[in-house]
Amino acid sequence: MVRPRRFELLTYSFGGCRSIQLSYGRILSRLARSPRIDRSSRYGRASKRCSYKIQVRKGKRDRPMLLRSLASFACTILLAGSTLAQAPKSIPSPPETATVSLNGKAITVKYGAPSMRGRKIVGALVPYDKVWRTGANEATSFVTATNLKIGDTQVPAGSYTLFTLPSSGQWMLIINKQTGEWGLSYDQSKDLARIPMKSGSLASPQERMSISFENTKGNSTELHVKWENADQSVKITAE
Repeated sequence: MVRPRRFELLTYSFGGCRSIQLSYGRILSRLARSPRIDRSSRYGRASKRCSYKIQVRKGKRDRPMLLRSLASFACTILLAGSTLAQAPKSIPSPPETATVSLNGKAITVKYGAPSMRGRKIVGALVPYDKVWRTGANEATSFVTATNLKIGDTQVPAGSYTLFTLPSSGQWMLIINKQTGEWGLSYDQSKDLARIPMKSGSLASPQERMSISFENTKGNSTELHVKWENADQSVKITAE
């Protein structure tokens, strides 16, 4: 039976990922007679071996010290793992909500908000003359608790999906009766209406796409779709 002579902490890396091993025995004890950095070990050029000599004697006094060292090391690893597990993950296109109240009735839009991330948007990522889901992920939902007049079109209270048809000239807002689908699932036969939008421009590029209600007065408001330098809007009136 091989009696452990010392305790070693070996760290080495593969492709930038570091692994930690606890090893005992005479064989490993010969590899680390003194603390040093070994750049020619079998773990690769960039590996490091740190040796900490902890003598284990026959007496009982040194055993609790070794156990405490092991327990402390284990707690450190657990705490580090817990911290990494709790770190928030960034979402490329987080869910957003825009809401307004007209005549005491709510109008709510839910959408995914993508970002530019250095890309050309209008006319490229969002091409002209092709239906755009106006957001990301699930289809952009439009729910109104009251009858509306959007532009010159009557829209009854209910749930709908919003799309847009970008153009180098005038954009169109599409009110679609199909709901609950993924954003890329578009059925033109379910269109309630296509409504002309007012084209505007932003003074500076807007990184994250947004849908908002602005200039709300009494029973009217404006729905704005903004991204990059584009600011497309349409007037909404509660009836």
